[in-house]
Amino acid sequence: MSMNSTVDQATGRPADTVPAPGAPELLDDRQEWAAFGRPCTPNGASAGGESAWESHVVIEGMHCAACALTIEEALCAVPGVAQAEVSAATQRARVVWQPGLVLPSQWLAAVRKAGYGALPAMDAMAREQRKREHRRALWRWLVAGFCMMQVMMYAWPAYVALPGDLTPEMERLLRWASWVISLPVVLFACGPFFSSALRDIRQRRVSMDLPVALGMVITFVVSTAGTFDPTGIFGREVFFDSLTMFVFFLLTGRWLELRLRDRTAGALESVMNRLPDSVERRAPDGTFERVAVRRLVAGDTVRVLPGEAFPADGCIVTGQTLADEALLTGESKPVLRTPGSLVTAGSYNLQSSVEVLVQGTGPATRFGQIVALMESASLQKPRLAQVADRVARPFLIAVLLAAFLAALWWWPTDPAHALMVAVSVLIVTCPCALSLATPVAMLSAAGTLARHGVLVRNLQGLEALAEVDTVVFDKTGTLTRDGMVVSAIHAVGGVPAQDALGLAAELARHSLHPVSRAVVMAAARNASGHAPRWQVTQVQEEVGRGLSAWVQDLQGALPAGRVLLGSSRHTGAVLDESTEAQQVFLVREDGHAGRVELARFDLAEDLRAQAAGAVRAVTHAGLQVQLLSGDRSKSVARVAGQAGIADWRADCTPQDKLEALRAMQARGQRVAMVGDGLNDGPVLAGAHVSFAFGKSVALAQSKADFVVLGESLWLVPQAVLLARRTLRVVRQNLWWAAGYNALSVPLAIAGYMPAWLAGLGMALSSLLVVLNAARLSLPLPALEGELGEAVAGASSAEPVAA
Repeated sequence: MSMNSTVDQATGRPADTVPAPGAPELLDDRQEWAAFGRPCTPNGASAGGESAWESHVVIEGMHCAACALTIEEALCAVPGVAQAEVSAATQRARVVWQPGLVLPSQWLAAVRKAGYGALPAMDAMAREQRKREHRRALWRWLVAGFCMMQVMMYAWPAYVALPGDLTPEMERLLRWASWVISLPVVLFACGPFFSSALRDIRQRRVSMDLPVALGMVITFVVSTAGTFDPTGIFGREVFFDSLTMFVFFLLTGRWLELRLRDRTAGALESVMNRLPDSVERRAPDGTFERVAVRRLVAGDTVRVLPGEAFPADGCIVTGQTLADEALLTGESKPVLRTPGSLVTAGSYNLQSSVEVLVQGTGPATRFGQIVALMESASLQKPRLAQVADRVARPFLIAVLLAAFLAALWWWPTDPAHALMVAVSVLIVTCPCALSLATPVAMLSAAGTLARHGVLVRNLQGLEALAEVDTVVFDKTGTLTRDGMVVSAIHAVGGVPAQDALGLAAELARHSLHPVSRAVVMAAARNASGHAPRWQVTQVQEEVGRGLSAWVQDLQGALPAGRVLLGSSRHTGAVLDESTEAQQVFLVREDGHAGRVELARFDLAEDLRAQAAGAVRAVTHAGLQVQLLSGDRSKSVARVAGQAGIADWRADCTPQDKLEALRAMQARGQRVAMVGDGLNDGPVLAGAHVSFAFGKSVALAQSKADFVVLGESLWLVPQAVLLARRTLRVVRQNLWWAAGYNALSVPLAIAGYMPAWLAGLGMALSSLLVVLNAARLSLPLPALEGELGEAVAGASSAEPVAA
């Protein structure tokens, strides 16, 4: 992390200090906790009423599902750790812990005791660790490759020479030369395998590297014995060429796998790591000093330079610029931001330097909510991955037993050949491909969707989405534009129209429903600047129906009482059947006259430009389409006709929608629900898989499996196609991993697979799985070809969001 040092007044330490990996006790400082976690309450509060914390760390030295299970067990054994989730594909861990019972240094020590490294998942530290890992892997690969070529040069004469061509002295010299050149491979290039195996032995467990390390040791010991004692039982042949070759192949596969994993599953991390490490903050004397972003608080003024990301939510006070908000809104075009405009954390300053007044930081920002959802999703284990994890350890034990039995079988015939058969069995049967088959594909797909403005809250949702046969759309804010407008005001209760609109807006401010926002916007446009007339208290919202509150008229014209704003069902008002416009009613409860209507508001809404094409695309993909809406029949019929939906239902309460959904599920249909995420919580949670659509979605509270950040309905059919492709890739990977082992193990036991070929097979199996998953990182528009001519025709008129 490069930044100028400044002193933090609260701690007395440099403000840009990042806790060093070797000093985990620094992480016990409460001010450091927010840098790699956030408060949460999964099981209530901890001792003393303090909320639990959720922290994220990057794991070093982990290579397979067995490693992930080991780390989870080590963390969960620490008193005060409530939950631990570790992903072998992303090499990250999520730890939920109770501050009153344990501190970060203590559960980090448990990870180190288990034989692994752990770093806080801060941007700079995670990137630096990845760079170090790449450099070490590259150096080991280069050493193994160079030594392999040299050993092959010395081994070649033994392969091509006829009997009597090589004297015993020459053969011994070639063996000794091969032994010397193999030493750097064993002592340096094989280091990760040996250290991991020793760790397993000390911890009395089995992981992927144990059988591989055993194979390397056996090969080197047998070959060394043949070199030192050519007349002994192992003197007939040495295998330094096989040793260096399969080490080179294994390291090649691991290095390429590391690169590909960073490009595919690492796409999630690239989205999460958008905030800068530091920013220029205005000091009390008016100068700017560079401080760590995590030290910002509301009220600070920061200067954001061109090319930098905005570090927090705030308001521009000086300057104007263009901002890239594609991640947060799905809008790919830069937007103009002038003094007074709001900017969001994670968006990019594209044009010129601006000064921003900080209004929200960390988890309080929308970007913070996005990061929280993505971190949670990246650590989830889909059902197929859980099966693979459960199989990993028993499979490794079976591998060790099979190698031992194979050696016993061949020993009477040729001890050296028996041990090399055991080596081939140990190496060729590595379950790494099986463990990576599902999570790498799922994370690749999640990363692709994230880049296009769709957040995957639940990786299991990708599997469910691939199997749906029905898509149910909500109308308002989903098929129609997110913003509605008040087209007409009808004052019918003796209160002037503008005053009735002002009263309705006072209630509507307490709701995020599109109708409420339309009323508030209409009142803002027609504000007269007079003193407020209404005092509103005790506001309550009935989801999907409307609002009610106790209202006092400060001018005294109306008696104090309860006022309702919402649908005819909520307010008891009578619908005007002569109009197709959606109507919302303002009604006052009168103790003598019952409910008295004060005003009604006509609302206009437009169909989204992509709605008709997206519906055709979903239909052409073989899915049924339905529309469920709480609006009146005429309005719903108009929108359904424009969108091309034949099966629709109007006047639905949230409970009606849920009952309709359950009826479909009872008939065996697998349903995907697409709603605005505000008043569709029950039906979104009840569907097999769900999309929350619209800018107003409260990300942290959304019940949906997928959250669409932008406004493009095209993302729904594209997500369906990507989910189908993902499930196909997962099944291909699992079948490949299973078929590879089913074919290779008998060949190795029968002695038809030399050690170098076993190493090549193991490396290629894992590499093929990752390469196959990398196909899911293609841009989403590339998937449109699967929809056929119907989508191609729609796409020509309606551009797809990129």
